[in-house]
Amino acid sequence: MGAEAFQRAGLYDPDAPDAVDRLALLEWLTEQGLSLDELVEAAERKRLTGVVGDRIIRPGKRLQLAEIVERTGITADRVQQIRRASGLSTALPDDKVFTEADVELLVAFEFAVALFGEQAGFQFVRVLGQSLARLAETVISMFLAEVEHPLMAEGHGEVDLAVANVETTRALDMIPAVMNILFREHVEEAIRRSQASREGTSDAHTGRMTVGFVDLVGFTPLSQQLDADQLAALVDDFEATAFDLVASHEGRVVKLIGDEVMFVTVSAASACEVALGLAEAFADDSSVTPRGAVASGPVLSRGGDYYGAVVNLASRAAELAVPYEILTTGDVRDEVTGAEARLAFEPAGRRILKGFADPVELFTVRTA
Repeated sequence: MGAEAFQRAGLYDPDAPDAVDRLALLEWLTEQGLSLDELVEAAERKRLTGVVGDRIIRPGKRLQLAEIVERTGITADRVQQIRRASGLSTALPDDKVFTEADVELLVAFEFAVALFGEQAGFQFVRVLGQSLARLAETVISMFLAEVEHPLMAEGHGEVDLAVANVETTRALDMIPAVMNILFREHVEEAIRRSQASREGTSDAHTGRMTVGFVDLVGFTPLSQQLDADQLAALVDDFEATAFDLVASHEGRVVKLIGDEVMFVTVSAASACEVALGLAEAFADDSSVTPRGAVASGPVLSRGGDYYGAVVNLASRAAELAVPYEILTTGDVRDEVTGAEARLAFEPAGRRILKGFADPVELFTVRTA
């Protein structure tokens, strides 16, 4: 293939301002083993600089739904059900979205269902799919912000961008090994938290935990004033501080929703210190003001999240806190004994909380 073949295929315009760069990219892609038809298809998908990386992400022959059904013996409806539970789009009959690796994946899923049951199997797939989808989005965001954008800003051409795409994609091979190590460490910590929270009960689904919510007042109007880099810096700072504080108190960040973090700890004192630490961390930031609440009691654990009256109580109380205030319940105050004398509680009155029939007595916690 040469310039004339590329031009006939509509891939190359010798009169275009970027003609030299585009020809260099097309020649580099053919050196990587791509055919003219593959180049045309990639151009239609606007993936010329990423097509080699795409092949590295999911190598091997692509299969249609009927082929995956034949290889696994699993019905098409079942395959689609598993795919949707994983957070993946429905596969149309003519779509070649499967690979040989999907055969192993689907068979492994059916084995897990046979072992743990239908409901538990699908719940696990949903949680896993959600987590991996977030990881995938994070990888893409990192590449755009830290690799592609700087290259384009420095005036690099499409070949450099394509090479960077390949190098980044190959680095993904490290993720499974890292995930395996971290996953096993998190399982150990999850076992310890679960055992401590369920002490004295035989219920497999509930345990006694302290739930905390902290948000940043003023974040929404501020997000309309800041540019993308400034907003990203604020979000990163909040997330990093939350993760550091929660981990240092043997807790777990359950989720981050914009400007709010939900976390759990076994110890009520630890939850109070996390919330107070977040308030203190942003005390000098005049643009946003943190506030929050913590509550203790039985919670239902499902799919890595927590549910129940205690969760709702902490969430609603956080909405009533004034800037820099951390509200707590009587259960939290009672649980924090003399061993945690570094914390002090002051009455904050009985408050009407949405969803609760009776007013709830709250306290403001502070460092003694």
